[in-house]
Amino acid sequence: MRIYNSLTRRKEEFTPLEEGKVKMYACGITVSGEAHIGHGYQALIYDIMRKYLEKKGYAVTYARNYTDVDDKIIAKSKETGIPADKYAAQMIENINAIMAEFDVDDPTLWLKATENIQNIINFISDLIKSGHAYPAANGDVYFEVASFKRYGCLSNRSVEDMLDGVRVENDELKKSPADFALWKAAKEGEISWNSPWGKGRPGWHIECSAMNRAAFGDQIDIHGGGRDLIFPHHENEIAQSESLTGKQFAKFWTHNGLIKVNGQKMSKSLGNSLLLSDLLKKYTNEAIKFALLQNNYRGDINVTDNLFPEAEKHLTDFYTVIKAAEDKFGKAACYSGENKQIDDKFNADMDEDFNTALALSELFSLFKTISAKVQSGDITAADDVSQIRKTYALLGIFKKDADEYLKEVAAKNPDSGAEIPAEVEELAAARWQAKQAKNWAQADALRAQIDALGYLIKDGKDGYAIIKK
Repeated sequence: MRIYNSLTRRKEEFTPLEEGKVKMYACGITVSGEAHIGHGYQALIYDIMRKYLEKKGYAVTYARNYTDVDDKIIAKSKETGIPADKYAAQMIENINAIMAEFDVDDPTLWLKATENIQNIINFISDLIKSGHAYPAANGDVYFEVASFKRYGCLSNRSVEDMLDGVRVENDELKKSPADFALWKAAKEGEISWNSPWGKGRPGWHIECSAMNRAAFGDQIDIHGGGRDLIFPHHENEIAQSESLTGKQFAKFWTHNGLIKVNGQKMSKSLGNSLLLSDLLKKYTNEAIKFALLQNNYRGDINVTDNLFPEAEKHLTDFYTVIKAAEDKFGKAACYSGENKQIDDKFNADMDEDFNTALALSELFSLFKTISAKVQSGDITAADDVSQIRKTYALLGIFKKDADEYLKEVAAKNPDSGAEIPAEVEELAAARWQAKQAKNWAQADALRAQIDALGYLIKDGKDGYAIIKK
């Protein structure tokens, strides 16, 4: 199998450091707020990677972290009046509950910054001894970027480029503006721990290096996270870890794309963050996964108004075919059969850098064939359904009983089975005619009217479908 390595900027044949075993780490959530769709997507991607590597026969040890102390958490603590450690614990409990509802499995190891303070202090002490870090007069400790000649190897940028437009903190305490904090001296009222440099807390970047080393040793096979972490977080991890050990920290670096909402980067400041809990009230967890996995994991996802409704419609159509097969041939047959070709094709797609988009695209022709088989009474349809269940469960879909799924969709969307109003039908027909006549302005105007009435239009080769929002 081939995996795209962000470090070398190309796909490479995957071979682990130790035959048959994979050590894998993905940066998790800073628990300053509730889990949003970006958090859910990243957790889903690395859960799938872990499971596919296991399917390939590797013994995978997969670790994720929670950043449970940082500036944002301290700010939230002051805002809410809840002590920082209690606020972080409460957020972790909430996030764990919503991830369970999203149906993403726990990693092999959960790592938390606050449970690794001594490991972090030891790591920093060793960096100081080796000449790669230095304490400042106020009790901060900084990593000296100039001491690591390969700095910039991941982001492929020079130090000057990295500093351009970046706000530099505590410049007067540093040897160079590029140097970054390993340990931050405590301010009055902040959560802190004793250290050789006085009371303080870890910097953001050091926790992942220290926790990785404590859990796995000097080297790991795969390190993952969102593309926004390449610089400075992952660049700084490489500098810290490789300066200390003299060994390559991670053999493969993988990065998932970012979530955009109607073309804009999702952020709290823009007020367009999509909480995972809100989406799960409207859509099934399988529909949300289907929507997200239709892209290659390295590409950005643009969340438009029709992304999740369309995904729910596709899955409802697929489950309707599954139900027809179960009704005709019996549920037992639709759970026990095999079709090796379906699984082989899925594996071939996933072997090419975990190509979930290609794997999902196969479903449309598969279900078209199954539907025809059901109508003709061909019992091999039951084998196809059974294999799809077994194979695609790895992506978190087709895990539910068909009746159960269709009832869940109906419960979340009580209007889904209602008739389309005549007004909407007429507007949609007029829009289709305008499209055929290549009158794009009129077609767009009619689509806007349909949208204002609470419906979406999904165009296909031979026509269109009207979907209730």
